[in-house]
Amino acid sequence: MYGLKLIERFKSIQVHALSPSDTTNGKNPIAATKGKLIKPFSKSKPTNSVSVAENLLPYGLPTTDVLEPSIDPHLKPIDLVEALADLYGRLESSSQSNKSLLLMEKHSLLRSLGDPKLLRRCLCAARQNAGDVHSKVVLSAWLRFERREDELVGVSAMDCGGHILQCPNAALVSGYCLNSIHDCCQCLKDHSKVFDKPILKGNEDSDVSFCIGNEEIQCVRYRIAALSRAFNVMLYGRFLESKMDRIDFSRDGISVKGMRAVEVYSRTRRLDLFSPKVVLELLSFANRFCCEEMKSACDAHLASLVGNIKDALILIEYGLEETANLVVASCLQVLLRELPSSLHNWKVMKFFCSSEAMERLARVGHASFLLYHFLSQVAMEESMLSNMTVMLLERLEECAKERWQKALALHQLGVVMLERKEYKDAQGFFAAAAVAGHVYSMAGVARAKHKQGKQYSAYKLMSSLISEYKPVGWMYQERSLYNIGKEKILDLETATELDPTLSFPYKYRAVAKVEEKQIRAAILEIDKIIGFKLSPDCLELRAWFFIALGDYESALRDIRVVLTLEPNYVMFHRKITGNYLIELLSQWAQKWSLADSWMQLYQRWSCIDDIGSLAIIHQMLVNDPGKSLLLFRQSLLLLRLNCQKAAMCCLRLARNHSSSEHERLIYEGWILYDTGHREEALSRADKSILLQSSFEALFLKAYILADTSLDHESSSYVVQILKEALRCPSDGLRKGQALNNLGSIYVDSGKLDLAADCYMNALEIKHTRAHQGLARVYHQRNKRQDAFDEMTKLIEKARNNASAYEKRSEYCDREMAKNDLDIATKLDPLRTYPYRYRAAVLMDDQKDTEAVEELTKAIAFKLDLQMLHLRAAFYESMGNLTSALQDCQAALCFDPDHKETLDLYYRARDFAVNQQLK
Repeated sequence: MYGLKLIERFKSIQVHALSPSDTTNGKNPIAATKGKLIKPFSKSKPTNSVSVAENLLPYGLPTTDVLEPSIDPHLKPIDLVEALADLYGRLESSSQSNKSLLLMEKHSLLRSLGDPKLLRRCLCAARQNAGDVHSKVVLSAWLRFERREDELVGVSAMDCGGHILQCPNAALVSGYCLNSIHDCCQCLKDHSKVFDKPILKGNEDSDVSFCIGNEEIQCVRYRIAALSRAFNVMLYGRFLESKMDRIDFSRDGISVKGMRAVEVYSRTRRLDLFSPKVVLELLSFANRFCCEEMKSACDAHLASLVGNIKDALILIEYGLEETANLVVASCLQVLLRELPSSLHNWKVMKFFCSSEAMERLARVGHASFLLYHFLSQVAMEESMLSNMTVMLLERLEECAKERWQKALALHQLGVVMLERKEYKDAQGFFAAAAVAGHVYSMAGVARAKHKQGKQYSAYKLMSSLISEYKPVGWMYQERSLYNIGKEKILDLETATELDPTLSFPYKYRAVAKVEEKQIRAAILEIDKIIGFKLSPDCLELRAWFFIALGDYESALRDIRVVLTLEPNYVMFHRKITGNYLIELLSQWAQKWSLADSWMQLYQRWSCIDDIGSLAIIHQMLVNDPGKSLLLFRQSLLLLRLNCQKAAMCCLRLARNHSSSEHERLIYEGWILYDTGHREEALSRADKSILLQSSFEALFLKAYILADTSLDHESSSYVVQILKEALRCPSDGLRKGQALNNLGSIYVDSGKLDLAADCYMNALEIKHTRAHQGLARVYHQRNKRQDAFDEMTKLIEKARNNASAYEKRSEYCDREMAKNDLDIATKLDPLRTYPYRYRAAVLMDDQKDTEAVEELTKAIAFKLDLQMLHLRAAFYESMGNLTSALQDCQAALCFDPDHKETLDLYYRARDFAVNQQLK
């Protein structure tokens, strides 16, 4: 039996069997194991579950001795609140030219939180505050890269997409963008120019000729002189040429065709008459004779011609040679907007990775930390081990000027070297990052020492960090690797107490139970984190346990969900694809017809078993991969489970597989709504309704309209739409949701009887979540016990019921509410309401310090605007204005326009200033 190695990559976290030395020496890993695995199944099915499990686990169960967490590749300050507050202060006082870079620093600080919407808002703000073309090009490409999962069929990398901040044309215009981040771009409109300048010669007589070989190009002297000061001096100054009618230009590096183009340009100021080759000649000519207007025109014209990687690689060389900044920017834009595919073009990567190319880019103002930050992030997602990733990170370090930039580049070099098993280099980079102020890099130093056999040195290093700084979860998690026995377990328990979102302690404890033959206990342990944080590595680990237990149905369910999250996931040390393992396990799973599958989905959806529902849909999609309806349902479940990236990918696939125009518009509407483009989403819904008045189109429209605060008239309109939707054909799963939404509007409008009817009808078709709405109706009628009982029914039915406990707490006395909220926190520590409630109760009891501690405990691992705002209010009431201001500043990094926090911030700041004046 071999050990299990956990290698948590930047792109995805996987559980692997075998040590790295147990490879297949270049052979196809699937083929290498296929014979061993297929043999038992080629005959009659074995009845001994132990022998089946042995064949399904060819590399054995995982062991604790090789289990380890990854080093996070992002910036991870000891006190993120303090770091964000300091950054907000600098943003307030910074000039416009510095804002974009500061916002990218914020993006780097918030990256470890893993909130894609928050990070996108940071990128949008940075792009909106960028004034130079280079930054606009990089940031618009970065925004496109982050949205690649929801890119639609038929959309190319250089398409505008309709919004200014991602528009490739808008990126090439210098100056600050004052538009809203949601403003539509005007470039799609027809801007065809009308030229009224003559193309041929008019009434002007030529009075000078430029001779090239035997050819003479007749020109108008004053028009040529107007091209530059150099020509003006030559043709009207004290040079011989000012007296000559024929000037020899044979040795000035321009062809006859090029000089004719100069003559036409001198009269028409047009370049669209010439081929790109001639315009390149004009660009070179303009540089030699300082024709700034001509150079700018050539630069802009050539920039508009760059449409693919081939063009970009050719023209960027001319742009660099002739210092044509716009051409270089346009070429860079194409290369960047084609990421990640352009990453695999060796010519592109050779250009970006070499020091010489970076120096050439720097000479024209196109080498920056921002550029190489973007490139290195993409490279790390593609491969942590490639030489290309190392070279890009080296360029990143060379471009780093600020302290945080140096820390980030060095830390990421350390992470990559650690993955490459170059431990001495990794230790050096981590140590340099720590010197630059990134304390978390000391965990990398400790890990690199441990890999070099210096376990005690690593232990001492982590112990010194724990004693020197306020301890956080990752410190104890890291020290546990270098500890033994009970001390190791205590470190892991402390790590979970300080940060329950760390997955390694759960995995370690689960595997330790497996080693003690307590497989069911191991499953219960790993269930704790799967219940609130869905990740492929934990699901794979649980699948292993189920196989060992002989529960192949449950193992199959988990593997299906893994492949829903990451379709190309490979298990058992990257030796067996998930799809192949499904093929093997399916022989012990019950075969369902399409009708059976829908019934199973209905049951799991009704009991709020989201993981089970995802597995059923995955199985149905195997038989019908292009079924857009199923892909849409999949996206809804993934959004509920906070798997936004996978959800958007499903929505995109649903749109791309749509069988009709009206269906395609619905899915485009959801994509636009989920990415913040509300008005455009509403437009898609209206267009779909015009084509066909379907349930989903009407539901989308009602959902979007109900997203804002509704007045009486608006509420009535949404009610009308939902009623119309309910009259359209659909299934119980969706109609239950519509009834639930309708009931919610009725409650907000005070129409409790109508609301109760909606919820009861929803419950009749097994929409279990309607219990929560019905409880709300009872509460409005002052029937708290009935509301409590209704929520108890939801708790009993729901598989994932942390939110049900949280909601039930509103309908019982303080002591019982505390118990329910404690259970909710245990089931899902990421839910913030329980912490805020407990803190508010403590404040009511005049236990100010304990109230602040309750919030601080959660803020340490779940930074949240509402909790920061509440703690700031507590600090203000306690007279601790310094801490109140710090929390307000950190909260405003999440939402700079949050009114309540802004009011509190200005009030506390003014009070602090007045106190100082006194």
